[in-house]
Amino acid sequence: MTSPSRQKKGAFAFRPSLARLVTTKRLLARIVLFFEQLLPPLMPVLSVIAFYLSASWFGLFRSVPDWLRILLLIAFAGAFLVTLLPFRTLRWPRIAEADRMLEERNGLPHQPVTVQEDEPAFDTPFGRALWREHQTRMAEKIAALDAGLPRPDIAAHDRFALRAVPALLLVTAFGYSLSINGGSIRDALQAAPEQVVSDPAVRIDAWVTPPSYTGRAPIYLTADGSEQAPIGIPQFSGLTVRVSGGKTAEKVVFRKANGEAQDISVQADTKPQQTAASGSEQPTAAPASQALVAQTHMMKLQENGALEVNGRRWSFEVLPDKAPEIAFDGLPKRSVNGALEIAFTVKDDYGVQEAHAEIVPVETDPTATPLYPLPEYRLDIPRRNARDAKGVTSRNLTEHPLAGKRVRITLVAKDAAGQTGRSPPYEMALPSRPFNEPLAAAVAEERQVFALDTRKMPQAIALNEALTIRPEETIPKLTNYLLLESALARMKLARGEDALKDTAQYLWEIALGMEDGDLSLAERKLREAQQNLADALDRNAPDAEIKKLMDELRKAMQDYMTELAERMQNAPMQPNQNAQNILRQQDLERMMDQIENLARSGNRDAAQQMLSELQRMMNNLQAGRPQRGQQSQENSEARKQIDKLGEILRDQQKLMEQTFRLDQQLRDRMQRGDSDMGENDPLLDEMNPGENGEPQDQQQGQQGKEGQQPSDQMTAEQLREALKQLRAQQDALGKQLGELQKSLGEMGMKPGPGFGQAQREMEGAGRELGQGRGQPAVEGQGRALEALRQGARDMMNQMMQAQQGQQGQGPNGQVGQGDQNGRDPLGRPRRTQGPDFGDNSVKVPDEIDVQRAREILDAIREKLGNNPPQEMERRYLERLLDIQ
Repeated sequence: MTSPSRQKKGAFAFRPSLARLVTTKRLLARIVLFFEQLLPPLMPVLSVIAFYLSASWFGLFRSVPDWLRILLLIAFAGAFLVTLLPFRTLRWPRIAEADRMLEERNGLPHQPVTVQEDEPAFDTPFGRALWREHQTRMAEKIAALDAGLPRPDIAAHDRFALRAVPALLLVTAFGYSLSINGGSIRDALQAAPEQVVSDPAVRIDAWVTPPSYTGRAPIYLTADGSEQAPIGIPQFSGLTVRVSGGKTAEKVVFRKANGEAQDISVQADTKPQQTAASGSEQPTAAPASQALVAQTHMMKLQENGALEVNGRRWSFEVLPDKAPEIAFDGLPKRSVNGALEIAFTVKDDYGVQEAHAEIVPVETDPTATPLYPLPEYRLDIPRRNARDAKGVTSRNLTEHPLAGKRVRITLVAKDAAGQTGRSPPYEMALPSRPFNEPLAAAVAEERQVFALDTRKMPQAIALNEALTIRPEETIPKLTNYLLLESALARMKLARGEDALKDTAQYLWEIALGMEDGDLSLAERKLREAQQNLADALDRNAPDAEIKKLMDELRKAMQDYMTELAERMQNAPMQPNQNAQNILRQQDLERMMDQIENLARSGNRDAAQQMLSELQRMMNNLQAGRPQRGQQSQENSEARKQIDKLGEILRDQQKLMEQTFRLDQQLRDRMQRGDSDMGENDPLLDEMNPGENGEPQDQQQGQQGKEGQQPSDQMTAEQLREALKQLRAQQDALGKQLGELQKSLGEMGMKPGPGFGQAQREMEGAGRELGQGRGQPAVEGQGRALEALRQGARDMMNQMMQAQQGQQGQGPNGQVGQGDQNGRDPLGRPRRTQGPDFGDNSVKVPDEIDVQRAREILDAIREKLGNNPPQEMERRYLERLLDIQ
C-alpha cells in the first residue's frame, strides 16, 4: 500500500542524492505532461493567427471596403477567442502521473519509483528487511531515468493534416509582402488608402541634387516609386521633377510630415509659350498642346515629407545641416613685431566656407565717432580638410587705432549654407607696435586719440603742441621737428573724413619713420605684397597674375631684408640672439619658389597655406635693437654676477688641484717614512692667504716656469700643515658664494638648490682640511664643483627667461615671443649650427677663454707625459682629458 506521507522513505531515506535525482526527474516529467496537454489546443490558436497574417500580407484588408474590413477583423477576433476556450481544462500534472510516465517510458518493471514509498503489508522483522533489500535493488535502476520530449499526438486530433494549410499560406504571404503590392499587418486597423489611378502615358523623371558643398552625387528616383524606406538627403537639396506625356497637366504635390500638402509650381522657363493664334486656329487646341509639353517642377527640400505625382510616392528624410563649430586652440598671442596670432579649431558637416575674428572694444562710447571701422581679421582655413581642421593665422593690426586697447575677440565661422557658429569671447589687449623711440610713441598716441573719436581732435592738437615746447631738448633732429610742425598744421586744417584719414596716415608714417626709418616703409610694402598674393590665390587668379604678384613679393622681400640687414649692422646683437635665430636670405627665396611652383601646378591650397606660414614667419622675425634704460642696467648687473660665479668656479677648481697634489705628496712621504726633509720650505709662506683670503699665485707661477714644485722638498708634517692652511681659502670661497646668493635674491632671482648644496659641501671640505685630511676634502670639493655647475645652469635659465620677457615687452606693456624659446617663427626646432651645448644656458666662450683652455689642456698633457709616479694622480689627469 502507498503511504500518504511525503516524507523520504525506503532507499530515499538513507540515499539523499537518489532522492534529489528523482525529484528533478519528476519535475521534468510533469513539464512534459503539461506541454502534451497544451499543444493540441494551441494549434487552432496558431492557425487563426496565421490566417490573419496571411490576409494582411496579401493586402486583403487594403483592397476591401471599410465595412467588410471591420467585419473581417471582428471575425478573426471572435475566432481567436473561441480557440482560447479549451485552455480552461488545463491543469498541472500530479506526482503519481509523473512517476507512472517515467516508469512506462523507461520500461522499468516492478515500479522502482513508487515502490520506494510503499510499505509492506505485514510488519515483521524479516519482512521489513526483505522489503528494504527490494527497495535498494529497485533504487539502482532509477539513475538512468529520462523524461524525454512531449508526445502530444497531434495527428490524433488532426487526422487530415489540415494544420499544413495555414503554415504554407503564411510562408507564401510573407514572400508576397516584400513586393510592391504587399500589405502590412496594420492594414486591418487603418482605413484603406485612397485609390489613385495612374496614367501610364505620363513619363516622370525625378531626381534630387544635393548642394555642391556636400560633395555628394545626385540621387535619381525610380520611375515606379518602389523605394520602401525614406531616402536620406542633405538639407537644402534641390528636388527636380520633369513630367511629360499625358493629355492633361499633371499635379505635383509635396506632402510634409504633418500632412500639409504643398503644390510644386512649374518653372517659368518650362511653361509652354502661347503663340499668337491665327483666325483659322481652333481655340480648343491650346490646352492639348500645353499638356503635351514637358514641364519641370523644382523646390528646395528643408524638412521631411513625400513627393506624390501620378499615383506614385517617394518619401524623403532630410538630414539637417548643423551649424559650424569654431574655438580657440590656445590663447591668442602677440608675435615679435606686434602681429596678432590666433590658433583655432573648426568643425562642420560639409566644411567651413569662411571664418574670421570679430574684434570689438570692451569699453565703448555710444556717442563717439571713430574714424576707422572695426579691424578685419580673416582666418586662413585649409580647403582640403575644412570639415575638421586646425589652423594658425597671423595678422598685423598694429596700425589700427584700437591697438593697445582692451578688446573682445570672438571667432565666427560660416558654412556654405549661410549658417554661422561663434566661439566664446576672449578679452585681451590688442597688440600694438612696440616703439623704442619715445617721440615716435607720442606721435602714435596723438593719432590714436582722434582716430578713436574725431571729436577729440583738440586734445590731439594739444598733445602735439606739448611735444614742441622745448624742441632743442626733446627733439634732437631738425627733420623730426619740421615733421611735427607740418602734422600740427594738417590737424588744424583737417575737415571731413578723407582729410582726417590722410592726417592720421601722415602721423603714422611720421612715427614709423622716427622709429625705423625706411625699414617700416619696406615692411608695409612687403605686407601689401603678401596680402595681394593671398587674395589672388583665394580667387584662383590666372598664372600670369600669380607670376606678376610673386615678382612683386620678391622685390618687396629683397627691399625689406636689405633694410633689415642695415639695421642689424648698426645694432649690437642681443644676449639671447645667436646664429640659430638668424634667418637666411636663401631660405626665404626657396620658400617663395615653392609657393610659385605650387600655384603653377594647380595646388593653390598648399600655396596659400605656405604663404600663410611665410606671413607668420615674417611677423615673428626680430630686428636687432640697442637696449635702453633699466634693461641695460639689469643685464649689466646680471653679467657681473655671472663673472663672479665664474671666478668662484675657477678658484674652487684651483683649490681642489692644490689639495689633491698635497694629499698625494703626503701619502708618498708616509709610505717612504721620510719626515725630516725641508723644514724651511718656502711653500708654506707662499700658500698663506692674503688679506682677502685669496691665494698668492704670482710666486707660484714663477716657480712653475722653472719646472719645480717647492712641496717636493717638504716633510710629511709640513704637508699636513699646508693642507690645514688651505681651509682659509675654502672658507673664503664659501663666503663669496653666500654673497652671490644674496645678490641674486636682490635681483629678484631665486638661487637654485645647487648653490645651497655647494655651500654645504664647501663647509664640509673646510672642516676636513682643518684636520689635515686631504682625500675627504678633495671628494667634498668635487661635489661642490658639480653643485656649483648645476646652480650656474639654473641661474642662466632664469636670466634667459627674464631677458625673453623683457625683450618681448614693449613700452605699452604688450607681451611678445622673444626668441621663440629656441624655435623658428614657424614653431619648429631650429637647426643646430656649430657645437650643440644642450641648452641655452651654456656660455659660448670668447677667444680669450678658448686660448686659456688650450693652455690648460697642453699643461695637463705635459704633466701626464712625464709619467706621474702616483696611480691616483695619473687617473685624475686622464679624467681631466677624458681619455680613460
